[in-house]
Amino acid sequence: MTFSIAARCPASGMLGVALASSSIAVASRCAHTRARVGAALSQNVTLPSLGTRALELLADGCASSVVLARLAQLDAHLAWRQLILVPLHGEMLIYSGAHALGVHAEALGENCAAAGNLLASPEVPRAMVARFESSQGSLPERLLAALAAGVAAGGEAGPIHAAGLQVTEAQAWPLVDLRVDWSDQQPVAELARLWQQYQPQMQDYVMRALSPASAPGYAVAGAF
Repeated sequence: MTFSIAARCPASGMLGVALASSSIAVASRCAHTRARVGAALSQNVTLPSLGTRALELLADGCASSVVLARLAQLDAHLAWRQLILVPLHGEMLIYSGAHALGVHAEALGENCAAAGNLLASPEVPRAMVARFESSQGSLPERLLAALAAGVAAGGEAGPIHAAGLQVTEAQAWPLVDLRVDWSDQQPVAELARLWQQYQPQMQDYVMRALSPASAPGYAVAGAF
């Protein structure tokens, strides 16, 4: 019921994920990033804490294969999960449990990993990786391009209703955390439009957090 991609940008240090699903508010459960550490997705029959724990283990210096082994010890139902791990440095990993739903598939690229379940076609993850690797621009832009390629390749077997984009850079909080929690239209296209609105203001919000006195104007009524 989800197709997704996680990626890293060695040049900028950005880490991020993009995903879409028939399930409401999918990004609230499945998307996980941590600055200077990695990006993780926990999907299929989701246990959100797996993504958080995976990033903690990566931060402790565990390789992705070790992370997966530790998660197997913590979760007796790992066979129902699908996981993607992309550390800032080191091996990437995709795990699809024996009980992954419907048509499920995965694909690894040089700096990205994609997977999905209940897919319309097993080609969806490969299409996402190919588009990411051929695209230009910032990591958020490339992730959105990959997600759109997943839709074009067939996406989910049923209607898509939710999508999300999360990217982290240097700070403890996400640089980008945009979501379409439910839409009866085209949530991936709506997510791209949100990005177009947010991108020009993105660094302003970082400045407001780190240096309020020197931040740009707030452009809201009553603010000075």
